[in-house]
Amino acid sequence: QVQLVESGGGLVQAGDSLRLSCAASGRTASRYAMGWFRQAPEKEREFVAAITWRGGATYYADSVKGRFTISRDNAKNTVYLQMNSLKPEDTAVYYCAAGPTAQTMAVRPPDFWGQGTQVTVSS
Repeated sequence: QVQLVESGGGLVQAGDSLRLSCAASGRTASRYAMGWFRQAPEKEREFVAAITWRGGATYYADSVKGRFTISRDNAKNTVYLQMNSLKPEDTAVYYCAAGPTAQTMAVRPPDFWGQGTQVTVSS
């Protein structure tokens, strides 16, 4: 079992930056691929980014490529999402997730989910 707790959400203006953190706990937490998803009001949850358990490969949705960066610190069991050049359409609840592979996380539902953290970008 893996528990995930997100933090770092908030209200920012368009063009600002924000860094989300996700603390993972559990005996095998560091061996999971980690990812971020988001869900805007009245929309389905969508994949944002994923990283392999060693951090050697990352994957991004086209909508955030070049603006968002996912990283992880396995010594701290923490994964980060650095979000730059934020846009109003990035407004959503952001969820941390853990699953077996990063490459397929966009299409294969992760095994574990966090509770989410709200990100609001004003224009």
